[in-house]
Amino acid sequence: MKRKKAAAGVLCCLGILFLCACTQHQTKTSDRLYVGVACYDQRDTFLGELLNCFKEKMSDMESDDLKTIVTVRDAAGSQKTQDDQVKELIDAGCNVLCVNLVDRADPSEIIDLAREKEVPIIFFNREPVAEDLRQWDQLYYVGADAKESGVMQGEVAAEVIMSDSGIDRNRDGKIQYVVLEGEPGHQDAIIRTENAVETIRSKGISLEKLSNGIANWNRAQAQNRMQQLIAQYQNEIELVLANNDDMALGAIDAYVKLNRTEAGMPVFFGIDGTTDGLQAVVDSKLAGTVYNDKVGQADAMAKLAAALITGEGMDEIKYKNGKYIYVPYSKVTQENVGEYLRKSKK
Repeated sequence: MKRKKAAAGVLCCLGILFLCACTQHQTKTSDRLYVGVACYDQRDTFLGELLNCFKEKMSDMESDDLKTIVTVRDAAGSQKTQDDQVKELIDAGCNVLCVNLVDRADPSEIIDLAREKEVPIIFFNREPVAEDLRQWDQLYYVGADAKESGVMQGEVAAEVIMSDSGIDRNRDGKIQYVVLEGEPGHQDAIIRTENAVETIRSKGISLEKLSNGIANWNRAQAQNRMQQLIAQYQNEIELVLANNDDMALGAIDAYVKLNRTEAGMPVFFGIDGTTDGLQAVVDSKLAGTVYNDKVGQADAMAKLAAALITGEGMDEIKYKNGKYIYVPYSKVTQENVGEYLRKSKK
């Protein structure tokens, strides 16, 4: 009988110790915000600026009650590499993932890894397919509406074209244009291009498409592609629409390399409002761009990450369809670029 009582006492003590251990673990988890960031390619200028903002926001969030850690991994354009990096981040103890997908249509392995360990995911900048985001209730997206950026680029371009008859250099009543696009088949690239062109046409401006080129969001690739287009069309190109600022700047680089004077250049428009892109608007190299609010997106990511771990503030976050946080774009012109450049350099 005494042995039974002693055994019961031991089991009781073990149960108490187990409960205490669980309580300590939960306290540590809620006091520590360890974010593992997986990005598709850190050479992307906008992404690099966004990540810098995110790190600053996370640092600002740290307090006596909350310790923050951010670890960034760069997949350099490989989905397989990114899948492996996400596993490493989870194994290292991160309790929230922020994922900038290499392939927006292939997040299944990442989702399975995270769900198995109950680590919530905030996808950002490159939006997953809607069906994939519905796979689990701990999946979210922070970014911006690609259609809005295309419409705004078209509006900025239309305003410039209508205010300067000299853009139609051959006086044929049409604006001959080329498009520099991001990745082949990429949702944002397609949407930005379609909506920019449709918006310009909706303003009563006649357009003639000469060509388009894939430059994978990259300045050097855009320069090379633009040099090929110049060789093909010479002085016929009057307008260049680029899916991002880096490609617009690459197009300008091509003209500079060929020693073309300003009078022989088309007008250029970008999207993103990177620091270099904004400076190019100040210098009148870019006629305009669309500001992709990296500060606002970084703030939304940081607040959501903290809310997921601490359990505080989830009700204060404004979602679309319960999972999406869209930060609005805004138009950047010669008149207001100074305001955005100051914001970008803070």
